[in-house]
Amino acid sequence: MLGSFDAILLARIQFAFTVSFHFLFPAFTIGLASYLAVLNGLWLWTRDGRYLDLFRYWVKIFALAFAMGVVSGIVMSYQFGTNWSVFSDKAGPVIGAPMAYEVLSAFFLEAGFLGIMLFGRSRVGDTLHMIACAAVAFGTFFSAFWILSVNSWMQTPTGFEIDAITGQFMPVDFWQIIFNPSFPYRLLHTVTAAYLTTAFIVGGVGAFHLLRHRRRGEAPTPATRTMFSMAMWMAAIVAPVQIFLGDLHGLNTLEHQPIKVMAMEGHYESHPEGAPLYLFGLPNDETQTLDYAIGIPKVSSLILRHDLNAPMDGLDTIPDDEQPPVAIVFWSFRIMVALGFAMLGIGMWSLVARMRRQLYDATWLHRAALIMAPSGLIAVLAGWITTEVGRQPYTVYGLLRTADSAAPLAAPAVGASLVAFIVIYFSVFGAGTFYILRLMGRQPSSKEPRLADSVKGPIRTAGTTPAPEEASRRPDTTETGA
Repeated sequence: MLGSFDAILLARIQFAFTVSFHFLFPAFTIGLASYLAVLNGLWLWTRDGRYLDLFRYWVKIFALAFAMGVVSGIVMSYQFGTNWSVFSDKAGPVIGAPMAYEVLSAFFLEAGFLGIMLFGRSRVGDTLHMIACAAVAFGTFFSAFWILSVNSWMQTPTGFEIDAITGQFMPVDFWQIIFNPSFPYRLLHTVTAAYLTTAFIVGGVGAFHLLRHRRRGEAPTPATRTMFSMAMWMAAIVAPVQIFLGDLHGLNTLEHQPIKVMAMEGHYESHPEGAPLYLFGLPNDETQTLDYAIGIPKVSSLILRHDLNAPMDGLDTIPDDEQPPVAIVFWSFRIMVALGFAMLGIGMWSLVARMRRQLYDATWLHRAALIMAPSGLIAVLAGWITTEVGRQPYTVYGLLRTADSAAPLAAPAVGASLVAFIVIYFSVFGAGTFYILRLMGRQPSSKEPRLADSVKGPIRTAGTTPAPEEASRRPDTTETGA
């Protein structure tokens, strides 16, 4: 049955599935690591128990999400060698070093300090524990730095030459490779999106508990109120910044990848006297038309060229085999933008409620925040789809086609591994996500237990000697372990 499918299409679906599943976890943990560092710093500064309770509450969720992000990301590295070996051979001299630096610097920084962050507060002191929290937060950002640098180079390749014999991309200027034309915009836009994703998840959890307390006639805990307040501050401040960064990123994309922008805007036809902004339409690649289009005249030219009458080229100037799948790019872009403005609306709504001293009593705001809790995850996936599908039919934009990047594998081999990944991912990570939701469903208490106090079962490996406090706590435990 799998033999009737195209091997390259299956390989693309497999990578899209694994990277999308993986990206959900870093999009959450990048922001959550910084949030935990802020909470820990506020606790050390004020000694207010609310911040310590929130730290202990969210650090358990962070530990699970971080672990699932690491495991889900390992599979993608293998796919470079199995399904995309030609791409790895040709682009490896350029992208190999940044990907190695991501592991050697960023990931080791995160992993090295993670144990201290999770379990070391009472063992290393406040200063070193705060350093560990900051190191983990910086490590998540530094990891994003290297990965986005690689991906941005694939979008806007610079600093290389192509070997005439092997066809490999050979590095010429390392700094041009890292700081390629789209990288600064992509880095800021993606990291800010991660912070917004975390803010709306935290705000959604806070709203859930505020609604439940109101339904039960109970007073919310101070930690719950603080959680929701901090999340809404983040939404109100960062959402407009994100929209501004998105505009800058769009202008950069227009300069370096105009075909992608044509697909995003649904511009099959050129508009010599100003292009409309299409709000709705059904892209039709066969007829090269946007059916049932609803648009605002000349607004696209105003946004992209800052001139109502600026001419805009359309896909009618591009050969068919150079065009991406317009329908996917068109709709994923609109989902991302719509969610971005919805986030801005929630942030502004929260400011009004705060000024009226109704932030903790605004039932409809809480309901809206609860509904919007997963909006950041959906938005980053939509943005990622826009970026990656809009680059097609290339893996290295304008230079290496996707069809020429795949390994010479038969469709059944790729299809079998794809089916296995789908089954394993949904079972393993589905169970992990379910447990995270269970943790979120329990409100932060005024005496939130430490992570070590929450763990049931063995807390040390066989053959190790327990610490004195653990030995006194568990007199029935032998030195040789269980």
